[in-house]
Amino acid sequence: MERRSIIVSFLTGCLWLCLGLFPFSQALALTPIQLSDLSYERCPAEMQGIVTSGSNEDANCFMIKGKATNTSGKYIVDADVFGRIYDANGSPTFENRGRVGTILEVPPGISEFQIPVSVAANQPEPLQLKKFKASGFTSRVRPFYYDNEDVE
Repeated sequence: MERRSIIVSFLTGCLWLCLGLFPFSQALALTPIQLSDLSYERCPAEMQGIVTSGSNEDANCFMIKGKATNTSGKYIVDADVFGRIYDANGSPTFENRGRVGTILEVPPGISEFQIPVSVAANQPEPLQLKKFKASGFTSRVRPFYYDNEDVE
């Protein structure tokens, strides 16, 4: 019985050693991206109606704009953007949801981004953008379901 536990311990140690040496994909590590200079404006006329509120209610389309700072020195893709958007009364525009959208590509350094969002038409402006943050990966982590012609 003692010999068996020694063998199991030895094999477990070897397994941990091998896993420590195995090069895992860099996509497993989230890379934080700092967001700054946040603002919003109404979407261009051609985009009105494209972004919906997820219901039959009327919605206004807004373009969230800002600067993304990538200090990792690596090209980041599929960066998820999280934040809170409140209306003029302090009511949340996205109930039970913190994810605002995705920045498809963030090169090293400072770059501009924009994300379209829809807000129910009955929520008054000005909108308040709070606690925005983003993080992405150095390689694709989900299927590329975007149409390349739509990406700027």
